[in-house]
Amino acid sequence: MTTPHTTDRRPGGEVTVAVCQIAPQIGDGAGNQRRIRAAVEEAAGRGAHIVVLPELASTGYVFTDAHELRSVAEAPDGPTLTQWRELAARHDLVIVGGFAELGGDGRLYNAAALVDPGGLRATYRKAHLWDGEKTWGFTPGGAPPPVVDTAYGRIGFMVCYDLEFPEWVRLAALDGAELLCAPVNWPLYPRPEGERPGEIVRVQAAAAGNRMFVAAADRAGPERGQQWLGGSVITDADGYPATALRLGEEAVLTATLDLAEARSKAISDHNDVHADRRPALYAPMVRER
Repeated sequence: MTTPHTTDRRPGGEVTVAVCQIAPQIGDGAGNQRRIRAAVEEAAGRGAHIVVLPELASTGYVFTDAHELRSVAEAPDGPTLTQWRELAARHDLVIVGGFAELGGDGRLYNAAALVDPGGLRATYRKAHLWDGEKTWGFTPGGAPPPVVDTAYGRIGFMVCYDLEFPEWVRLAALDGAELLCAPVNWPLYPRPEGERPGEIVRVQAAAAGNRMFVAAADRAGPERGQQWLGGSVITDADGYPATALRLGEEAVLTATLDLAEARSKAISDHNDVHADRRPALYAPMVRER
């Protein structure tokens, strides 16, 4: 995996973040590249500085078996990240997105990468595998989520089901992430009428519990009988949505944020969501059960 490194940081000020809710398809690599390019260029045209793409954006998600997955997996120097590097350089962007990685060890990973105009800054391998990912041949990652200093702020990232584990999100927050970017593929599940999808509620909780902005880019479009939520959302540092939901639709959503607000963890004159932690009391939580 690529190790994050430091570059000059923007001292503060507003940045525009975009989440691209596209509909990738298995077996249509060229079409997926076109979908990604069109979405990124739309986001750039709307003033985006940071663009987030869905999980496995370049391949689609519902694989038949490990053979099919391996046939579309790539190394980080493959065509997918090459395209993202070119788009980042052309439009002066930070791009975070998900891809199927063929590791140097020959294993397959549900991975994500962060690129900026300087090139590939960091990669990450999903640590918490979801459902079919455990049978299609993915290997879980074993490294914590990267947090990268960029020209627009300090950005952490992880993939989909990783967000369901507060301890994992907290690692990125404690490492100073001002914005947590999450490529996701959220399956559509029934929910009580009038209720906000649980995946979005949990994103809001992650943001509020850490006073950290979160940008989750979901996908849309049916794939091999699977319907997707299409619940992309950007939250502010208090956990409130900064974008309107476009459930199930292809869309590019943007929000303008001041990432410097996430550097303060205070929620009252006498409370701080990080300083008030008492880690010594939490030891039983992290024991193997």
